[in-house]
Amino acid sequence: MNLAKYLCYAALGSLALGACKKGPPTSTKPGKYSSTTGLEYNTEQGMKVADYQGIPEGPGLVFIEGGRTVLGSAEEDVAMTRDNVERTVTIASFYMDEAEVANIHWLEYLHFVRKDSAEEFYQSALPDTTVWARELSFNDPYVDYYLRYPGFRYFPVVGVSWLQANDYCTWRTAKVNEKLAGEGDIEDGGKKKGGGLFGKKKSADATADAAAGGAEGTGKSKIAIENGNTLPNYRLPTEAEWEYAAQALIGTQETGNENQENKRIYPWDGRQVRNPYGKKMGQFLANFKRGRGDYAGIAGSLNDGAMITEYVYAYPPNDYGLYNMSGNVNEWVQDIYRPLSFQDEEDLNPFRRNGFLDKAEGYDKKGYQSLIDDHVRVFKGGSWKDVAYWLSPGTRRFMAEDSATAAIGFRCAMINAGSNK
Repeated sequence: MNLAKYLCYAALGSLALGACKKGPPTSTKPGKYSSTTGLEYNTEQGMKVADYQGIPEGPGLVFIEGGRTVLGSAEEDVAMTRDNVERTVTIASFYMDEAEVANIHWLEYLHFVRKDSAEEFYQSALPDTTVWARELSFNDPYVDYYLRYPGFRYFPVVGVSWLQANDYCTWRTAKVNEKLAGEGDIEDGGKKKGGGLFGKKKSADATADAAAGGAEGTGKSKIAIENGNTLPNYRLPTEAEWEYAAQALIGTQETGNENQENKRIYPWDGRQVRNPYGKKMGQFLANFKRGRGDYAGIAGSLNDGAMITEYVYAYPPNDYGLYNMSGNVNEWVQDIYRPLSFQDEEDLNPFRRNGFLDKAEGYDKKGYQSLIDDHVRVFKGGSWKDVAYWLSPGTRRFMAEDSATAAIGFRCAMINAGSNK
């Protein structure tokens, strides 16, 4: 009997000791006291440590798990550019839009820009709809209707330059964080609290809090990086991020196998551009130009079904859940173009932001021997007016950052802050 009691007390004691052991601090559970000084957090004199439950969810984004991969052209280099030779790199995890930015999204942008900005900036944000116009082609309806007609709402926006795409990313960051700030100002009773990203604090305590700065004040709704209640910036993906996400080799990887034993020419398996399985067998997996004068097939047996651009969610997504990473429209990326970027860039998160190690002065643009300078940007992916060769993620082309065409759009990306996974 005494032995049974002893064992019972021992078990209870073990449970109590286990409950007391909290383990090492983490970003979401930093503890009440500093692990280096022993000072208490969140006191009148102590440092304020906000409650953090992880990065907020960004609208429209898909998580892209990073890792080691081989970037570079997997197709025959028919253009003989040799500007994307295969090499091994590591890409950190990030987020990317599941689909291309569509006309309705750009019209939303124009709506708020017209309300909040000068007329001059609004005019600069308008897409160039004349990119559809051709002297020897009747594309006139697209000039007038493609951007604004409701039937084209979820078709990719085109006629947008690299500079305009960057402005959109800046606006989207501010607007999404403004919404997060508004949600943070809602009390349990449903009433809106003072403060927030663009709100005005009315009390003297709140004013003092604002003067004290983000994480150091007492306002619960203060928006600051230290509080973890804002999203990182929306931006254009780097070329390496875009190519890595387009490959989506995660879909070919066997669990527990650390070797990447498969490679893809396109964002799907196989060497063909047609669906090899099921009821849709034989249908094209992307929107591209099949051959000279053939954009969609013949009446009664249309294949990809798109003479120009198509619905941004058309065609099956790749293994990351991203739509139209090949075809429909090419997409701007952050990098400036250099033919030897593959050998100059770092092997961790490679990115070319300028002419470092490969100055623009080395290219004779003034003498019309080259088109390369510090204002040409890379675009990738192939489009509705490109042949299948350009659908391969390893292919790359470039154009001036202030130029636009009817075959280039974009999608946004975002870092995965505070985590390697």
